Amino acid sequence: MASKIHETPMLDELENGPWPSFVSGIKRLRDDHPDERIRQVTNSLLGQLEHSYETRKGYWKGGTVSVFGYGGGIIPRFSEVGDAFPESKEFHTLRVQPTPGNYYTTDMMRKLADSWEKHGSGLQTFHGQTGNIMFIGTTTEGTQHFFDEINEYGWDLGGAGPCVRTGMSCVGSARCEQSCVNEHATHLHLLNNFTDDVHRPALPYKFKFKVSGCPNDCQNAIERSDFAIIGTWRDHKKVDQDAWKAFVKEKGRQHVIDNVITRCVSNSLALADDDSLIADDSKCVRSMHCMNVVPKAISPGDDRGVTILVGGKRTLKIGDLMGTVVIPFMKLDTEEDYEKIVELAEEIIDFWAENGLEHERCGEMIERIGLVNFLEGIGVDVDPHMISHPRQSSYVRMDGWDEEAEKWYQRKQEEKAAAS
Repeated sequence: MASKIHETPMLDELENGPWPSFVSGIKRLRDDHPDERIRQVTNSLLGQLEHSYETRKGYWKGGTVSVFGYGGGIIPRFSEVGDAFPESKEFHTLRVQPTPGNYYTTDMMRKLADSWEKHGSGLQTFHGQTGNIMFIGTTTEGTQHFFDEINEYGWDLGGAGPCVRTGMSCVGSARCEQSCVNEHATHLHLLNNFTDDVHRPALPYKFKFKVSGCPNDCQNAIERSDFAIIGTWRDHKKVDQDAWKAFVKEKGRQHVIDNVITRCVSNSLALADDDSLIADDSKCVRSMHCMNVVPKAISPGDDRGVTILVGGKRTLKIGDLMGTVVIPFMKLDTEEDYEKIVELAEEIIDFWAENGLEHERCGEMIERIGLVNFLEGIGVDVDPHMISHPRQSSYVRMDGWDEEAEKWYQRKQEEKAAAS
């Protein structure tokens, strides 16, 4: 190595203990990588990071870096101590959109890695908290070259800034027996429609889509996305009594009572004298506990669809928010169904873009203007199932609850009469 290796006594401490350390990974690039440029860059990076630990201060500042035709997707990082650590004075991060469900072939991952080692630092993350593949550390010039190369074989930048962010979906029905919806088709329809809004920031702040195929919500969509799509069902869950009895026989009645029956959050399960399962579906709130513990015996019903929640987010102007139910249930089987969900997302984004304050998430706008005004703005009728805190309380004001419930009942009766 041409330049002196920076001493990193404070970073070395992070390699102690039983867990893998990011410091070790960067050191491997510094010490073992065949490309001299990458060894120099990672050595400089470690030197600056050690300096930050010594002074208890960060030295990265932002700026503006983009590729031709795009307004987002890149996080600029310029070093304020670039004179002392010149090889990493520009260390920009590119966000690249993953595949729906995070499916990759090893060949494709190798191509991405080879392109990044050619134009960047070799550091990458699968995946960042936004869901993107994070390619960490390149120059302004390298940004354009890397994007051009990966774009040639099918990859695109993700969202960064006040825009529609990169969508995420769970592994889905390909590997999960709980799946109630085609997660990847839903993800793809939203992605194809909102690609321009991902690349060209023009919103009050960020807007995230996440798709989880069942109420387990492995994507954390309810608390981490502005538009959460959760697979669900509206008929009775299916129970295979033979498989259930085999489970009881294997584990014992007391184990089943302690670990399945009494842990049902809505007290909807009971164990019969003959060891069969008694399930009161009128009480079921789809906590998924019983299905997770005994997946061979209990599974989602056949009348499947999605619940849509809006406004989830982490702390910003106000504290963390869970998504609020806006569509309690809708089928998602046909092309027309996918068009409806895209149209709803467009209505919500347009209303938020017009009425949201700068740097205000959609959920914060709903908190500020009220759910009823938001629903009126997007053209959705009030429904008693629209709740922000499951099984606890409703956004609908209680002083008008009886009137709203009567309106809802009358509307359902008219719909039933029209259908017949």
